Amino acid sequence: MELSEGYHTYYIYIITNKFKTVLYTGVTNNLRVRLIQHKENITAQNKSFASKYNVEFLLYYEKFTWIQEAIMREKEIKGWVRDKKIELIKTINPDLDFLNYLFL
Repeated sequence: MELSEGYHTYYIYIITNKFKTVLYTGVTNNLRVRLIQHKENITAQNKSFASKYNVEFLLYYEKFTWIQEAIMREKEIKGWVRDKKIELIKTINPDLDFLNYLFL
C-alpha cells in the first residue's frame, strides 16, 4: 500500500466494559474525543456495538502518523482471537488497568 504524505496523529485503540468481558478495536484521529463519544453513545441508547456492550474503558492504544497504517493495524487486530488481543494489551498494560485518564 502506498502511503500519501501527511503529518497527523492517528490511534488504534482497544476498549472494554467495566467487567472486561468485551473488547472493541477502533481507529481515530482524536482519542480523547473518541473516548468521550463512546461514553455518550452508551447513555444515548445507541444501537452500535460499543453502546450495546457498554464499552468505554481504554485498555490499549498505538499511535500512527499515517492513517493507512492505522487502518491496516486495526484490521489486523480485529482478526485476532481474544487471547491474542489480551497478550497485546498486556505488553503495555499488564494489569489491564483502565487508561482513560491519560486522554481525559
